[in-house]
Amino acid sequence: MKIEKPVAAISMVRNDVFFADKWISYYGTQFGYENLYLIIDGMDQPLPKEASKINCFQIPHQNLKRAKGDRKRAKKISEFASTLYPKYKAVLAMDIDEFLVVDPKMKISLKAYLKKDFKTDSISALGLDVGQHPKFENGIDLKKTFLSQRQFAKVSDRYTKPIVSFKPLEWGSGFHRIKGKDYVIDPNLFLFHFGLVNKEITDKKSNKSELLSLGWRGHMARRFRLFKELETQTPQEGDLFFEKARHYLNKSRKWYSWNKPAPLKGPSIIKIPKRFQTIV
Repeated sequence: MKIEKPVAAISMVRNDVFFADKWISYYGTQFGYENLYLIIDGMDQPLPKEASKINCFQIPHQNLKRAKGDRKRAKKISEFASTLYPKYKAVLAMDIDEFLVVDPKMKISLKAYLKKDFKTDSISALGLDVGQHPKFENGIDLKKTFLSQRQFAKVSDRYTKPIVSFKPLEWGSGFHRIKGKDYVIDPNLFLFHFGLVNKEITDKKSNKSELLSLGWRGHMARRFRLFKELETQTPQEGDLFFEKARHYLNKSRKWYSWNKPAPLKGPSIIKIPKRFQTIV
């Protein structure tokens, strides 16, 4: 009798009091808590409330500039992910504020979907960068799902990431690409990025002296443009935009970064379909 292999998820976290327990709860429900691997970056860091449910490792922190730190983290997680094969059918690697979702209209669990036979070494999900609308939305209530409280997102090449692997491989910085490999965007998967889901928490994080000293100022300034886009753009209906965006992102790339999608052209703020509201 053929034994079904499980699916694993890996992330690394530092200076977080907001996303880690959400990450554990979500992916634990999807894949089983025993199949989660979370690396805590720093011996001084508090453990998430649900750390005892999963495979949680605490490592010494190194103060590195943002770009170098991103590369080192991706390399470490890639090496660790490779040790999980052949035990697992698939291994996911992502930032702590990223949540992979299969479209609810498929009426299938994320785990069951990822256990299908894919003909590629990895798959990408369409990236949706969710932010708090500066005018219309309040802070996040952690007792409710994020998507019941947030209506809008930017369809983003930056978060259209190949976070799902089916064999050992090496991710580049931020898991935005796989070294030496092309990407394929799955028609039914979405990657929700919640880094700006709560503006007050984002503002506090952006002013931390540790991040500023390590070169995060410019990165945070670029990220904060999402708030302005949410405020000034008229949102498009998500379902009308998704197929067009996937087609463009699957085909378009810069010559110097051939294994990452090129940015979308024109406005890309969408209204998130209501069927996602109970998922994350």
